[in-house]
Amino acid sequence: MQRAALLDAARSLLSEGGTEALTFPALAERTGLARSSVYEYFRSRAAVVEELCEVDFPLWVAEVSAAMERADTAEAKVEAYVRQQLELVGDRRHRAVVAISASELDAGAREKIRAAHGGLVAMIVEALGELGHEQPRLAAMLLQGVVDAAVRRIELGAAEEPGSIADAAVSMALRGVRG
Repeated sequence: MQRAALLDAARSLLSEGGTEALTFPALAERTGLARSSVYEYFRSRAAVVEELCEVDFPLWVAEVSAAMERADTAEAKVEAYVRQQLELVGDRRHRAVVAISASELDAGAREKIRAAHGGLVAMIVEALGELGHEQPRLAAMLLQGVVDAAVRRIELGAAEEPGSIADAAVSMALRGVRG
């Protein structure tokens, strides 16, 4: 239960103040534990980040996967892939993952994030192949770049409404820059 409370506190800290806010004193304060007790659960900030990724990223991927499974055409799967990721932007788990991905992490933590992200990208490769892309893996990585840019735009609180950003990202994904 303490470990779960620490992870929940880490999510809150990351979503409220980014990686700078994720400190062991702050974790201790949020959970009511002594700072030394936090070290009994995690050896470093990177260890907290790694565990958050191990716990939260699969849940996020499962939500994207479920949205894609409800779609009945390749085009609808692409739209679901984009929209579901953008719908998750307001979720604390997502905000924590975004904060984590922007931080200075050790090589092990970066590799875990990269592998998890690769799993997300792999989910859309088949649908892109069905749409006729000659290099569906490359197309999937570029599509994820569009999603990532839309996520950043939403996170920045851009002038456009999140729904408009999602519509533009879906349009770009399905019709390219011609709109």
